[in-house]
Amino acid sequence: MVKIAPSILSADFSRLGEALQSIEAAGADIVHLDVMDGHFVPNLTFGPPVIRALRACTNLPFDVHLMMDDPASLLDAFLDAGANSITLHIEACPQPQALLARLRQAGVGAALSIKPSTPAEVLYPFLDQLSMVLVMTVEPGFGGQALIADTLEKVSAIRGECERRGLKTDIEVDGGINTETAAAAIRHGANILVAGSAVFGAKDMAAAIAKLRG
Repeated sequence: MVKIAPSILSADFSRLGEALQSIEAAGADIVHLDVMDGHFVPNLTFGPPVIRALRACTNLPFDVHLMMDDPASLLDAFLDAGANSITLHIEACPQPQALLARLRQAGVGAALSIKPSTPAEVLYPFLDQLSMVLVMTVEPGFGGQALIADTLEKVSAIRGECERRGLKTDIEVDGGINTETAAAAIRHGANILVAGSAVFGAKDMAAAIAKLRG
């Protein structure tokens, strides 16, 4: 089943609680929360206090994407804030085993992400430790970008490697997802789609989510 994870990066930040309630009512499966530190990526968003405040606004699971140079320093704070899954970047954590173990011990999803320039193969040594892989289909940092087409080949490669090993790992894509690119991502093996403006910019969120799901 394909799941839709709207990114609140594209929501009205003055009405985030209402935004979460709206996407839940519209049939979203997951809330995607992009945490940016202004160093790993050239943008700054929000941290654990905001996530903790939003946790009371929806029953949807929180998929927390840490675009940070030092995710270990705040990992416990994000867990305490209500994260259901946490994604680390392999570029910031080239030896992520200890952090992934902490996440698994905490009972939350443990995921790794790669930027568009990072080869898929760097994730292979860790696949059996992951609940999810996130393939960035744009350069992380800002919403509203067009999907980089060749990033989908990495989705295919990772899906093929997971199948070869008998792993049922979720593969998420993030960046430039609309009804056209969503279909391509699904064909390449993605089963979780992060969408920002395609959901929050739609007049009918429920219809937009249904179209993305295919």
